[in-house]
Amino acid sequence: MDRREFFRSIAGMAGAAAAAYLFGSPFPAKAQSTASDFPELVAVKGGKPAAMFDAAIAAAGGMGRFVAKGDTVLVKPNIGWDVAPGLAATTDPALVARIVEHCLASGARKVLVFDNSCDAWKACYKNSLIESAAKNAGATVLPAHAETYFQATSVPGASTLITMKVHEAVLEARVFINVPVLKNHGGAGMTGAMKNLMGTVWDRGFWHASGLDRCISEAPLFRKPDLNVVDAYRCMASGGPRGNASSRYLDPKMLLLSPDIVAVDTAGARIMGIDAASIGYLGFAGRLRLGNPKLESVSTKRISL
Repeated sequence: MDRREFFRSIAGMAGAAAAAYLFGSPFPAKAQSTASDFPELVAVKGGKPAAMFDAAIAAAGGMGRFVAKGDTVLVKPNIGWDVAPGLAATTDPALVARIVEHCLASGARKVLVFDNSCDAWKACYKNSLIESAAKNAGATVLPAHAETYFQATSVPGASTLITMKVHEAVLEARVFINVPVLKNHGGAGMTGAMKNLMGTVWDRGFWHASGLDRCISEAPLFRKPDLNVVDAYRCMASGGPRGNASSRYLDPKMLLLSPDIVAVDTAGARIMGIDAASIGYLGFAGRLRLGNPKLESVSTKRISL
């Protein structure tokens, strides 16, 4: 099967996914909303990350629901650390590549990939394997190691994060796809979709000095991602965000997909065995009405591969 035939074939996967049996889930079940043709949250268990995304995006209506012909798309993974794949510090490279392929197959003019890395950026890009995977899939991989790549912006409705310097790719892209890896974080408790936005800004020191939870919660007031794809295949349960020799790991082999950044992070907390109420930024984000923290009212599609 060539690449074009592959993408035509996955268009029919939504119907096949509807027949898949539901797996045991750490978050509550609810019938799919009759107000929409598509679920608000898709959870996939089993398989490999690329195939998990194929099933998830098909169940959500296909990438064409989010990306139109001629669009510039930003795919923002976690490339923060000079750590090899499999140690759950960075997003799975095969997942990033598959998302890029879907965007281009849906007619995107170009797909941009970057992260403001914490370790030396060239080593992070290379050793995470994300740079090569994204480029091979057809993306343009951008640097983010200098302040000149960032522009000062105001954050409407924020009380702490009044302004921030945002990478120019966030401003250029019409579509923003957020692709974090789910893991422990020593300061915020958990890295997920919302925390991953910290890699789009320059002035992270301000966030730490001024109230990390509050700043994480207010960042989406500037721009919420159009789609969040959470890599929960292997999760670092301690020692995050970079990990260390004594870090513990979970192997949920899951992927979450949702336009709702609060719902997807609440589901992520349950996968990690964390009480969402203990994650300060989720509480703030719920009060800011950035999404739905009540999973019992979120229409959810579960797929087991």
